[in-house]
Amino acid sequence: MALLAASLPAAARVHIGYTTQGQCDGFPAVNLKTAPGLCVGLVASQLGFTRGVAVLGTDVYIVDLGGGWRHNHGRLLRLKDGGRAAPEVLLTGLDEPHALVPAPGGRLYMSVLGRIVSLDPNAADVAGSLRDVVTGLPKEGLHPLAALAVAPDGSLFVNVGSGTDHCETPGGKKGENAPPKADVPCPETVGATPRGVILHVTPGASPVSVAGMQPYARGLRNAVALAVLTGNQVVTATNARDNISDADPALADEDAPHDLYLTLKQGADYGWPYCYDQGVPSPEYRSHYKDVDCKAKQEPTLLLPPHAAPLSLLPYADGPLPGLAGTLLITLHGYRDTGHRVVALPVDAQGRPAGPVKDVVSGWDAVTGDHPQGTPVSLARLPDGSVLVTEDHNGTLLRLAKGSKTP
Repeated sequence: MALLAASLPAAARVHIGYTTQGQCDGFPAVNLKTAPGLCVGLVASQLGFTRGVAVLGTDVYIVDLGGGWRHNHGRLLRLKDGGRAAPEVLLTGLDEPHALVPAPGGRLYMSVLGRIVSLDPNAADVAGSLRDVVTGLPKEGLHPLAALAVAPDGSLFVNVGSGTDHCETPGGKKGENAPPKADVPCPETVGATPRGVILHVTPGASPVSVAGMQPYARGLRNAVALAVLTGNQVVTATNARDNISDADPALADEDAPHDLYLTLKQGADYGWPYCYDQGVPSPEYRSHYKDVDCKAKQEPTLLLPPHAAPLSLLPYADGPLPGLAGTLLITLHGYRDTGHRVVALPVDAQGRPAGPVKDVVSGWDAVTGDHPQGTPVSLARLPDGSVLVTEDHNGTLLRLAKGSKTP
């Protein structure tokens, strides 16, 4: 590292994974491709396995999942002055924290394993301020991390991800999972607490249990990118299944299925695990198509690239960032060529696409001595209209701002 630093120009600095040179609106600039009139600055690094990010005033809050999927190793961090101050550790020992959004009264909502809590980040005893808001969320399986979005009326929309990829069952050959039992409903989609759903919860004085709660929408494998527009329209982007070619070698896993962007309709079923894309029966359920009418499922609003792995949505109705007004910003976390990008989708007031998806931050393939492969997760807007981006595998906080790199 010292030899590398010595070989760089005086204005360049080596950080973990990133080499910075020059400035992007007051932060060290990183060398990534951006849409015209934009640049990316490095706010902080070595933050752990960074997931959710929220802004209260000019204070930035980040959850660190804690070494990646380890129980009781998570943290809540604060960076004051828009990220210019050094990180403070507010909480430790959190059980797989993930989502973080502002709550009424200067508090924060945070998802941890099995529940959603609220907390006062400015309390003398932050840990003592923790209060359960939602309980009974699943703790096991493939997608136990809940996503959150706050509606204008203060209610919460909560993603409950599926426990499996495509409702496969244990007990296959060589320790592998077996195909789903296609002649019966997927067990995850029925019962008192189904998975692969979005819930609508109104917080109250006492914790709300999700047991027996009617889903707002269902048939969603993992709708972790979630937002509510100003007109109460709920929008989401889902992570579709993997390994479809194992079930049907005629299908290419690289090409199918697509991840989905959805303007949610209350009560609608979007088809997981029986269907994918625009009403196409999943290979495992084709022989029982008469029992699962994919054409009766709600069609997606837009097909996103396969395996792009959308993890966050940020409505950007207006603001100073050129070319982004009237768009939804989407982080694509996936490691395949379709992922490791931040993109913008122009939408109307109801969230319907009003133009093609365009790259905002790209060129994020790993380049030795310059930058790692991008792992964008969550988005939050600062009061000045710039946008923060967390990266989990890289442990960094980046800032998308107006302007270009300056010396």
